[in-house]
Amino acid sequence: MFFERPESGELAVLVHLELSAIDSPDDPREFEELALSAGADPVAFIFGQRAAPDPKTFVGRGKLEDIRQAVVDHGAELVIFDHALSPSQERNIERELKCRVLDRTGLILDIFAQRARTHEGKLQVELAQLRHMATRLVRGWTHLERQKGGIGLRGPGETQLETDRRLLRARIDSIEKKLEKVRRQREQGRRARSRAEVATVSLVGYTNAGKSTLFNRLTDAGVYVRDQLFATLDPTMRRVELPSVGAMILADTVGFVSHLPHKLVEAFRATLEEAGNATLLLHVVDAAAEDRLHLMEEVQNVLEEIGAAELPQLFVFNKIDLLADSEPRIERDDQGQPRAVWLSAASGAGCDMLVDAIAERLGEQMVSGLLLIPPQHSRLRAQLYAINAVQSERYRDNGDCELQLLLPRGELQRLLAPYRDGDQAPQWQPREAVGDHC
Repeated sequence: MFFERPESGELAVLVHLELSAIDSPDDPREFEELALSAGADPVAFIFGQRAAPDPKTFVGRGKLEDIRQAVVDHGAELVIFDHALSPSQERNIERELKCRVLDRTGLILDIFAQRARTHEGKLQVELAQLRHMATRLVRGWTHLERQKGGIGLRGPGETQLETDRRLLRARIDSIEKKLEKVRRQREQGRRARSRAEVATVSLVGYTNAGKSTLFNRLTDAGVYVRDQLFATLDPTMRRVELPSVGAMILADTVGFVSHLPHKLVEAFRATLEEAGNATLLLHVVDAAAEDRLHLMEEVQNVLEEIGAAELPQLFVFNKIDLLADSEPRIERDDQGQPRAVWLSAASGAGCDMLVDAIAERLGEQMVSGLLLIPPQHSRLRAQLYAINAVQSERYRDNGDCELQLLLPRGELQRLLAPYRDGDQAPQWQPREAVGDHC
């Protein structure tokens, strides 16, 4: 953006090291999927082992020579490391290999830049890119580090690098202000939903677990779905009517990945806050993945980072159509509450069970009963219809209105509060708390 870089080609050499200092090494297959998702054409995969990264070039001299030979043999113009490289390491490796070098963070940023579609998503990606780029500017400006002198060339007393950093900082500040406005708008929406007692259910999970397919199955939203990593970046929210519970808001969010760059977590905080403020999290898991327990742990790590680890979760084990002899089912905990649902979002098998399980989890705060409203309080009747709380209606001979209601307990208390001390107050006859029988 602000400095010239070598033209990048799609032929790429992938480098993955197993470091003994890391207890749970990353899966090389996921790294290859990330490269493919970015549009790279891997022509060689270099593996290696080290006790610790080399401070100068991350890999040792022998492994660096292997990488250089692979670049020459295949005519590759890009080398991608499955690790986070420091700016100096990236610069030193580029100098040795004479081609462009990208680390895991830069690779994920590139994928995000390709997938962002909304204005908010593009702003979030640009912010993450600029923060990542800020530490790497020097490599592009080494020929302009000195202050210019001479007639017509004297500047304001700062080097070109300093000028560029100032422009970068100004752009970052501008984007942060725009995203802060987005955060405030989202917060207003959350407050409005909270006042209306509308539950928010957020889909979370590892990337490519099938969240968007499940979202489309439940809402008919037509969200973009592909069998690739980070197919969804921009959050989508839809209103869904649940049997015996009423309305809820279902939110589809960006997928998580191992070692999700902190720059991305910060940039996408406005989006991830939808998960952090949800009433219930649907943790979607690829049931066919061999390392699904590890992937579930990675999702928990990101949830902890955004302050959502303590929220109620309902596990959704998706893609059972890829498993042998696996049927849709609901698993319950010791208290009889739904803990997990096994289903296939692609075929729809078990999705009705998921709807029932969500209704059961959300229904704990719902109440049903009969409300008797005198004629002079017809405004209360209109308010109840406005929030879709009325299931049936009947009028008595004296003009009183009988309403069969199903609504959140807090909403009922809020609506009845102004009438408690008045004459001929509405009479509430509770039947049962929905979910008490579960």
